[in-house]
Amino acid sequence: MNTVASPSLYRQLLAARFDQLPPTLRALHDRSGCRRYHGKVEVDRGGGMLSRLCAWAARLPAPGRGTIKVEIDADAKGERWARVFAGKAMRSRLWAHDSLLRERLGLLRFAFRLDVEQLPGAGAAVVWHVARVSALGLPLPLRWFAGVTAREYERDHRYRFDVAARLPWVGLVVHYRGWLDVD
Repeated sequence: MNTVASPSLYRQLLAARFDQLPPTLRALHDRSGCRRYHGKVEVDRGGGMLSRLCAWAARLPAPGRGTIKVEIDADAKGERWARVFAGKAMRSRLWAHDSLLRERLGLLRFAFRLDVEQLPGAGAAVVWHVARVSALGLPLPLRWFAGVTAREYERDHRYRFDVAARLPWVGLVVHYRGWLDVD
């Protein structure tokens, strides 16, 4: 395993709580350089015009079920993720700032507070809580994003993820969940 000389992004943000995570989460989030993972995913999307516009702005995946490929390139500045759904990449950049995980996703910038919580049947999980959102540099009301959830956990010795976004007046924007094989 290729471990990071300086603390990895998640290790920085979670500090001692990082060691509470199950092996697959620690393995995925404590490596430097470029690595690739494969798995399965299910993606549901809202069908309304506003939902489609929000999904376009964040460059979210199309609905469907099938394989997912994830490439993570980590260095001292942060991580670049490419999640490939049905041949189409959803790219984001992640970094730490002010004890928050920052993510640039399409036209949006998010700031998340990471917590380690116990999920029934899954043990320790990383749970992302939205702390700030901006679009094209303009801050958006945090209350709009109360329906955005993200969890990472381990079940059956696999890294699992469950990400959903529901917005007021819009409804479901996206819900994707699945697993990756992590060595």
